[in-house]
Amino acid sequence: MVVRELGGPEVLTLTDGPQPLPGPGQVLVDVVGAGVNFPDGLIVAGTYQTRPELPFVPGCEVAGTVAAHGDGVTGPPVGARVIGFCGIGGYATQVLVDARLVHPLPAGIDLVEAGTIPVVYGTSYHGLVDRAGLAAGETLLVLGASGGVGLTAVQIGRALGATVIAAASSEDKRELCLAHGADHAIGYADLTATVRELTGGAGADVVYDPVGGDAATAALRTLAWAGRFLTVGYATGEIPQVKLNRLLLTEGAVLGVLWGAWARRDPEANAANMTTLLGWIAAGRLRPHVSEVFPLEEAAHALGTVLNRGARGKIALRMKAGRE
Repeated sequence: MVVRELGGPEVLTLTDGPQPLPGPGQVLVDVVGAGVNFPDGLIVAGTYQTRPELPFVPGCEVAGTVAAHGDGVTGPPVGARVIGFCGIGGYATQVLVDARLVHPLPAGIDLVEAGTIPVVYGTSYHGLVDRAGLAAGETLLVLGASGGVGLTAVQIGRALGATVIAAASSEDKRELCLAHGADHAIGYADLTATVRELTGGAGADVVYDPVGGDAATAALRTLAWAGRFLTVGYATGEIPQVKLNRLLLTEGAVLGVLWGAWARRDPEANAANMTTLLGWIAAGRLRPHVSEVFPLEEAAHALGTVLNRGARGKIALRMKAGRE
């Protein structure tokens, strides 16, 4: 699916392209499934911090089988089932991926489902573990908790032994959060007071925020002493303004989470995180939730659903040419 001009999802065009050839350090992947993410839509619109030259193929994460290696690549072997973070090019039947960002996939994990794993689980684990140091017994507040990254934060927080408060905008979204391990599921009305009540006045040790806007401002007021606020994204389109006195009063911290850039800067640490995550998924400790799967030719519809906040968990693309 090629973007020749910036705009909404409707600019995506199904096109036959040339055979990709892996360069040094690259792996060619026959794609079976690809995740559809909110930043994909921002890239298509030209409003993301990453702005590829036109024309380009969006899509930052895939799962499939290794088709070929570039020079200097020793594994995974050709034919191996893998997931990969490509950054760009994932809405296609084949894509080139930096070999350092390709990870073997354990048996028993569906490849279409696996295509939705790298970005959301990678982001949430990096944020909660590497950045915030979330510990067992602490309280985690997750905003946008029924969405792609939000639901993984709920699951990972539960796996780490935290008490998880999930904030979501409707009853069906809150029910989904409870089904995936949240201890409490709340709406956004009176969010600050509700979190204080649920925590006996102590507040949240960690806030995970992919939403921004007014919800972020309210959540910042819930921080416990030495609390950590993770700014992950701005699905509302509104970047909140932080009043520093709020952090002073609680010795709190605001921490940025930009997983993709971090993974490229420290691929070894990211690979270790992915090994842990894939092990947890294979063991059933984490459970990817893919609410809808679209064929490649319906990528515009899939991306529109994500941008309009209609996704519950993740949405995936299935490639007809992929080998299960």
